[in-house]
Amino acid sequence: MASVASNLKHTVTAACLFCALLAAPSLWAANTTPDLAALLGQLRQAGPTDSATVARDIRMRWAQSGSDTIDLLLKRGKDALERGETDAAIEHLTAALDHAPDFAESYHARAQAYATAGLVGPALADLEQALHLNPAHFDALYGLAVLLEEVGRPKLAYETYVLVLKIYPHYEEAQAARARLHDRVMGRKL
Repeated sequence: MASVASNLKHTVTAACLFCALLAAPSLWAANTTPDLAALLGQLRQAGPTDSATVARDIRMRWAQSGSDTIDLLLKRGKDALERGETDAAIEHLTAALDHAPDFAESYHARAQAYATAGLVGPALADLEQALHLNPAHFDALYGLAVLLEEVGRPKLAYETYVLVLKIYPHYEEAQAARARLHDRVMGRKL
């Protein structure tokens, strides 16, 4: 439990860093290509119908490492996770990270695999790294919010869902989660 608390502390610190970056989009935009920065800007401005298309385009770009081998390992890891083969997913994604330790999407995907396996500490650590590498990664931020909720931190989860929605205002799962937690967080002291 101590490692989960330590990872939670570091991940929340990463989320706070993200808040600071969100306040200055030029800082996190500098860490991305101009076309991806433009897509993130479009995502914040898009209506409900167009935002799904823009989000899909962003996710497709995040899944491109620039290496066919790493992209294949990422795909194999995600496919294994979809089939319920969590151990295989973790192995493929770990291999991807061994070869490309600066590829945020592999950390995000492995965090999903760890969370599915019930390994909250490693999942939090990977989300922290994904957000460190890509502060605008709304799916990693959403995953963080889900885990915060699971470990009994509803106020932090709520605040993290709010952050997700600052990047991707029409993220339906984040909207529903924020609405679900709103009365609990705002209505009484936690």
